[in-house]
Amino acid sequence: MTNFTDISGLGSIADEYDALLVDIWGVIHNGREAFDEAVVALERFRAERGPVVLISNSPRPSVAIPAQFDEVGVPHTIYDAIVTSGDATIDELARRAPGPAYKLGPERDDPLYEDLALNFSSMEDAAFITCTGLFDDETETPDDYEELLAQALKLKLPMVCANPDVRAKRGDKLIYCGGALAQAYEDIGGEVIYAGKPHKAIYRLSRAWLKEVAGYEIDTSRILAIGDNIHTDLLGAQNENYACLFVADGVHDVNAEQVNALLAKHGIFVKYMLPSLRW
Repeated sequence: MTNFTDISGLGSIADEYDALLVDIWGVIHNGREAFDEAVVALERFRAERGPVVLISNSPRPSVAIPAQFDEVGVPHTIYDAIVTSGDATIDELARRAPGPAYKLGPERDDPLYEDLALNFSSMEDAAFITCTGLFDDETETPDDYEELLAQALKLKLPMVCANPDVRAKRGDKLIYCGGALAQAYEDIGGEVIYAGKPHKAIYRLSRAWLKEVAGYEIDTSRILAIGDNIHTDLLGAQNENYACLFVADGVHDVNAEQVNALLAKHGIFVKYMLPSLRW
């Protein structure tokens, strides 16, 4: 027995919803290329039903995402607005400015800090850690940060995590994200502050954008969340009382027989399931 409904595609349930909140990585693209069927599905929903707000745990501010879309072939016709964990994190970092902060993450995430009066320092001189991910997610794992995190704990530094995702697919490869380091830090007793999915800050921003683009307050029961990550997309939707469509071929890469056991294990209920997003 399953706790979800298999559907043929988004089109079969589209009339039940007036707006979508859609994850990006794993649903719309894999970091290398766009998923053509997902693109068609979102374009049709916008044309026939209502607004689409993309909601991502990317540590970058949302203004940086369209350029990233251009790199992987995602057209700009699939969304009305984008909200990122980076957007929600900026608010948290602004409250802590000027720091100083220890910057943990790759240089490609530096746009997060462009409009913040934040000073960076060594860990010994820092007031907190700002974490967007691993320095090199192609070659490193959280195990490589055991000593660094132990030092941070000794200094009693809180960590602001800009990307709660633990892992994501880049092409066919699973890479570790900022959430993996945050989780490791929490496991040894460190304090972590999150802003992205499944936490409330990013959903407050998303609802504000939905109201802006729709021109009215859309009832929660008429919003469908779509995502591939149980711990962020699905849990966040459940916490916010949104119906949810689980894309099973994303980060978890599970077949229909495995889905129910995985959801039950984590206490998650979803309304619908598709292997990949399509109309």
